[in-house]
Amino acid sequence: MNSASAWSDTDGLDDATIRFMTGADWPEVRRIYAEGIATGEATFETAAPDWEDWDAGHLPHSRLLACSGGVVTGWAALSPVSRRAVYGGVAEVSVYIGAEYRGRGIGAQLLAALIAESERNGIWTLQSSIFPENQASARLQRRFGFRVVGRRERIARRDGRWRDTLILERRSTVAGVD
Repeated sequence: MNSASAWSDTDGLDDATIRFMTGADWPEVRRIYAEGIATGEATFETAAPDWEDWDAGHLPHSRLLACSGGVVTGWAALSPVSRRAVYGGVAEVSVYIGAEYRGRGIGAQLLAALIAESERNGIWTLQSSIFPENQASARLQRRFGFRVVGRRERIARRDGRWRDTLILERRSTVAGVD
């Protein structure tokens, strides 16, 4: 499948087209990642990595882009939570939306597509770690069946300030069901 047209959870929102990401998309993916980093509310990272590091840290499947009018407006991808084989069906979610496209439903489209693609690839549990202040991400994930399973207090510093994170997870009803 070279287009993700089967993913259709648009709810009448922005008409983004979801497609698979390639290495050639990295400059736009990196730009959007940097915009998310700049908010100080999306990640502990303080700078976007180079392509090689990002590529090595993400699963080769389930790398998706949202495009509108030929412009990349957001991206989603999965990272392994462990290199141990027993956790092969568990992945961490990343969804980033370009600054000028936030609030248009693109995140919902990407997350719906990411869930479907992850299940096609045998992922039975999706998890995320978000700052409690990032209420938009928390609402989006809850909408798609994620639940808060914990809070890590003062887990790490960002810009010299201790930050908590919420751990959310979603168990598939399709993949890993015996």
